[in-house]
Amino acid sequence: MKASVFIATSLDGFIARLDGGIDWLPADCEPHGYEEFIASVDAIIIGRKTFETVLGFGGWAYGKKPVFVLSNTLSELKLPEGAICELMSGNPSEVVATLSKRGVEHAYIDGGVTIQGFLREGLIQRLVITQIPVLLGRGIPLFGAVPNDIKLKHQATRSYPSGLVQSEYSI
Repeated sequence: MKASVFIATSLDGFIARLDGGIDWLPADCEPHGYEEFIASVDAIIIGRKTFETVLGFGGWAYGKKPVFVLSNTLSELKLPEGAICELMSGNPSEVVATLSKRGVEHAYIDGGVTIQGFLREGLIQRLVITQIPVLLGRGIPLFGAVPNDIKLKHQATRSYPSGLVQSEYSI
């Protein structure tokens, strides 16, 4: 199973404020590849906190894509209308093995802790990181400690009139 990340960070590397707030993300910006990316995946794997953040957007952001919510504490999910979600637990390798057996070929990995866990286990093949021109000073970082260096191969960097700078890497 191929696993990819498509995420925004502040220029100083944070994906959210310390309280999880993402009010600093631009509400209106030009298309920057998200629609094409989401069309390329057949499942989404997100952590519980990210799932709760997405629920706060109003409406369901993922359409009919199956979403697997990782949690070791929840026993059930409250789903918005039309959402196709399943609660899962286990380490990233177990999740990948389970979803691979179910036919998932390309998964979108989202949420700081989830991304960090998949990176530590060497399960992400592609990173697309869009830097937003804002400095938060503190917040929830995209990256955490890793047991070894993770070598990345630069694939492309794109800049947009709004100031977004997007870099794509393969691992």
